[in-house]
Amino acid sequence: MRTKSLKKNKINVVTLGCSKNVYDSEVLMGQLKANGKEVTHEATNDEGNIIVINTCGFIDNAKEESVNMILEYADKKEQGLVDKVFVTGCLSERYKPDLEKEIPNVDQFFGTTELPLLLKALGADYKHELIGERLTTTPKNYAYLKISEGCDRPCSFCAIPLMRGKHVSTPIEKLVIEAEKLAKNGVKELILIAQDLTYYGLDLYKKRNLAELLEALVKVDGIEWIRLHYAFPTGFPMDVLELMKREPKICNYLDIPLQHISDNILKSMRRGTTYEKTTNLLKEFRKAVPGMAIRTTLIVGYPGETEEDFEILKNWVQEMRFERLGCFTYSHEENTHAYLLEDNVPEDIKRERANEIMDIQAQISWELNQEKIGQTFRCVIDRKEGQYFIGRTEFDSPDVDNEVLVDASKFYLKTGDFIDLTIIDATEFDLYAEPTTLN
Repeated sequence: MRTKSLKKNKINVVTLGCSKNVYDSEVLMGQLKANGKEVTHEATNDEGNIIVINTCGFIDNAKEESVNMILEYADKKEQGLVDKVFVTGCLSERYKPDLEKEIPNVDQFFGTTELPLLLKALGADYKHELIGERLTTTPKNYAYLKISEGCDRPCSFCAIPLMRGKHVSTPIEKLVIEAEKLAKNGVKELILIAQDLTYYGLDLYKKRNLAELLEALVKVDGIEWIRLHYAFPTGFPMDVLELMKREPKICNYLDIPLQHISDNILKSMRRGTTYEKTTNLLKEFRKAVPGMAIRTTLIVGYPGETEEDFEILKNWVQEMRFERLGCFTYSHEENTHAYLLEDNVPEDIKRERANEIMDIQAQISWELNQEKIGQTFRCVIDRKEGQYFIGRTEFDSPDVDNEVLVDASKFYLKTGDFIDLTIIDATEFDLYAEPTTLN
C-alpha cells in the first residue's frame, strides 16, 4: 500500500466502546499480523502512520467520543502526521453516508461485517483458516470470547440490531479451538460475551445451548475461570445455574442487564417480562447458586418514566441488593422503536435519577464489602499500579467491578497468578487484602 511517508508502514488500531469491539479489534490485528503487517494497539507516542478507528455508535456519549476521535485523526492526516485513516465499527455501520459526507478526509469507512474489505484496503488478505488467532490487548491472564454476533431481541431503546444484525452463534467446536489457543498463550480466564448469551445455539442447534458450550470449555486445559456477560431475563436456560454450582471453573457471577422494573416501562421497552417474573427469576438464581454475584445495568429517564415508575425502581434496587450495578440515562436513538415516543424526561432529571440510584448502590456495595472483611478469597492478580498489586475475586469482572488491592511495598505478587487473599479493609468499590499464604 502506497503512502506519503518514507518510513515503513505501521498500522495503529484504536478501539472505542464495549468488549465486543475489543474482540473485533483483536481479530483484525491477528489477521494483519498473519499478513506480515506491523501493527500496534492504541499507541500513545504517534506510532503508526496508518490509523484504523473501531467506533461505537450505541448511545450519544459513545457516538460523540467516536466522532471526536475520527476528527482528531483526520486533522492529524491534514497536518501530515499520519498518512491514512480508516474507520470501522458500529458508528460507521450506522452512519456511513453521513460520515463520508461530513468527514471526507477519512480514506474509507467500513461496516461491522466488512472485515475482508477493510483488510483489502490495508493491503492484506482475509485468512479463513485463522480460527481463534488474535492479538489480545487485555492483560495476559484474561481474554474475551465472543460466542455470537448480533441480536434478535426487539428492545425498543436499542440500536444494536441496526448495527450488528441478527443473532448468529459461533459453533462450539470453533469456540473450543479458540479457547485452546488462548490458553496456550497464557490466558486463564475466559469472559464470554454476546449481545445475549441466553440465545446461544438457537440458530445452530435449535435449542438454547449455553450449558453444552460451557461443558466443552471447562475441559480446556489451562482455563481456570469462565465468566458470563450479558444475559437476557426471558428464556434464561436454567441448566446453566446447575452447571455453575457444580463446576468450579465457572465463576459464580452473572451479568444480566435488566434495564428497569416498573411494569409500565418494561412493557414500553418491549422486554417481554414483568416486575414479578424478573424478581422471581433473581430469587431462583440466588436459591440455585447461593452466594453468586449478580451484576445488572439500569436505564433511567426512558420516555414516559414518571416519579412513580422511578420510585418503584429505587425501592426494588434497595430490596434486591445487587452485588454490582451500573446506571445509564436514556439516549433517544433514531430508527429505534422508542424514537417514536416523546423524549419527555428532562436531561437534568435523568442525571438526578441516575445519581440517586448510584448513591443507593454505593451504600449497598459498602455494606456488602464490610461483610467481606476477615474473609479469604481466591483472587487473580491482573496488574501492578502505583503502590498496589491489583487483583479480583471470582465475583468481579475487569474494568467494571470491585478490585482487590495488595500493598506492593510489603508483598510481592506475580501478575496472572491465582492466590488466596484475606480482606483487611474495604470501601464502597475496593477491597484491601493481604496474602493468606505465599507458596
